[in-house]
Amino acid sequence: MASNVKASFVVVFVFVFMLTLNAFIGGIDAAGECGKTPIRTAAASLSPCLSAAGNASAKVPPACCTKVSALIKTSPKCLCAVLLSPLAKQAGIKAAIGITVPKRCNIRNRPVGKKCGRYTVP
Repeated sequence: MASNVKASFVVVFVFVFMLTLNAFIGGIDAAGECGKTPIRTAAASLSPCLSAAGNASAKVPPACCTKVSALIKTSPKCLCAVLLSPLAKQAGIKAAIGITVPKRCNIRNRPVGKKCGRYTVP
């Protein structure tokens, strides 16, 4: 009987520990490259850029340039995180092309020369 109580205690302890660890890790993740904005929200805000980020010869819409410019001002690392995310890949965004959007928009304050994964901001 005592061993059943010990086993139950260990299971409960491990469960509580895992919940606590998950909450801690989730809290860290919430303050990632996009600050407290979830990466899905940041990616959704860049939806006007879908065609331009998947096709190097596509014209970049003005709405895309506005969104990218605002994101670079507030959180330049977020743009990189969005471009390298699995979500972007699922949407048909090619990181090598997406990284050129700020230049194609003639955004002057873009982080030229900074690395974004294996790509360099032109």
